[in-house]
This record gives sequence, C-alpha cells and structure tokens, in this order.
Amino acid sequence: MQDRESISINSSDTSISRSKQLEAAVPASKISCLSSGEFVGITADNPDCKIELKAFHSEIINNHEQLKKEEDSYQGISPVRIINNTMIERNYLQIKEDISEIVNSEFERILHDPALSHLIIKKKK
Repeated sequence: MQDRESISINSSDTSISRSKQLEAAVPASKISCLSSGEFVGITADNPDCKIELKAFHSEIINNHEQLKKEEDSYQGISPVRIINNTMIERNYLQIKEDISEIVNSEFERILHDPALSHLIIKKKK
C-alpha cells in the first residue's frame, strides 16, 4: 500500500485529498527494462523473522568460456531423439491395450464386489 496525496486549487479554496493505493511490488516499467539474465523481486518475511532488505535486483553472471567448453563436449552426441511413425503407432497401440486391460480388470473387480456390483448396469437381451 502506498500513501497518495493530491492537492486541488481553484479560485475559492484549496483541498488536499489523502488515500492509500495498492501498487505492484515491482513496477512493470522496471520489469520491462530488464536485460537478459537480470531479475527483480520482493521477498516475504515472518513476523518472528523480519528481513531488512526485502526487494532485490540481481543479475546472473555466466562463465561463457566454461559454457562454450560444455557445449563443445556435446558435439557428436545427439541430444534429440528421432521419433518415426512406427514408434508412435507402437506406443499408441500399447497405451490402447493397457487402458483396455485396466478397464476390464476394474469391471471384473466391481462385478465381483457385492458392495459395488449395483453400479454396473447390465444390458437386457
């Protein structure tokens, strides 16, 4: 909550208006001006453990040489798995079969449980 005060002056008198207004903890203007790797925020504290400096504005500093070495060590290793239609079809059929087994086992369990068997509506022939 931020205290606000406005003064209005006209030819006959002057009036002062005071109010409290809820504002964003970190203004959008500050967030929109951040560079890559910068971050801002405000931390909350507990009444029994107060934090003096709640607001922060920090920057992540990367060791670009070390990152480059790490990236170069991945050369020749394909981190992306190639997926073809055969694999997708096989996984789809496996999932479909697994679901069918789960449904059938649950039907059997419910049918053989006297407390639950009334939940299944049987078709009349």
